[in-house]
Amino acid sequence: VQLQASGGGLVQAGGSLRLSCAASGKLVGINTKEWYRQAPGKQRELVAAIASGGSTNYADSVKGRFTISSDNAKNTVYLQMNSLKPEDTAVYYCATDYLYYTDYGNPVAGRYWGQGTQVTVSS
Repeated sequence: VQLQASGGGLVQAGGSLRLSCAASGKLVGINTKEWYRQAPGKQRELVAAIASGGSTNYADSVKGRFTISSDNAKNTVYLQMNSLKPEDTAVYYCATDYLYYTDYGNPVAGRYWGQGTQVTVSS
């Protein structure tokens, strides 16, 4: 499975961007789809996640401004980012966690990563 992120760019504070992450290949098992970001000199942090059942969770810093959604028919996850702030500037990465069980009942878990897409918010 390969993940291809797109949609980053330069935007003024208060503006909006929508990131997309398209998966090629077949995802198996239970999947959670996520967006992370990493600003210069900082650790990568989880921004938003959506579980197979549709439940979502967000970092406190983006609640009310960002929305994660998934189109399973297109194998694509989105991150709608509104009211962007300069502190949202970072490289954004998409990821997909998977969990499935072998015929012997052994769990197999892992994570696929996409390449990053740069988001720059000017003040």
